[in-house]
Amino acid sequence: MDGSELTPDWVSEHFERLTFAAGLPPIRLHDLRHGAATLSLAAGNDMKTTSAMLRHSSISITADLYTTVLPEVAREAAEASAALVPRAVVVTGASETGGLPSVSQAGNHRPADSTGSR
Repeated sequence: MDGSELTPDWVSEHFERLTFAAGLPPIRLHDLRHGAATLSLAAGNDMKTTSAMLRHSSISITADLYTTVLPEVAREAAEASAALVPRAVVVTGASETGGLPSVSQAGNHRPADSTGSR
C-alpha cells in the first residue's frame, strides 16, 4: 500500500481473495453490512440506532430492508408499538353520569369538624 485511494473493485476483489485463502465460504463484502444490521436488530437495538449505524438517509429504508429479514424483530416492534396506542374504554351498563366521566366534587365540600357539624 502506498497511501493512494482504494477503488471499490480492488477492495472487493482483495476481500474475495482473503476469504478464499482463509477457507471461508464465498461472501460479498457488502453481505457483511447486512450481517451487521441483522445482528444489531437481533441483539435488541432499535431501528433508529441500526439505521444511524448504517448511515441510511431515513429509518424507513432500514425498516424496509431488515424487518423482512427478521420477522420476529418486526413482530416485537409491532407489539411494542401497539402497547403505546391508547385503546377505547368500553362502558358496560348505564352509569350515573350517562356515560360521561364523573367529576369529583371533593374540593367543594368542607370536611366535618371533630364535633360532627359543618
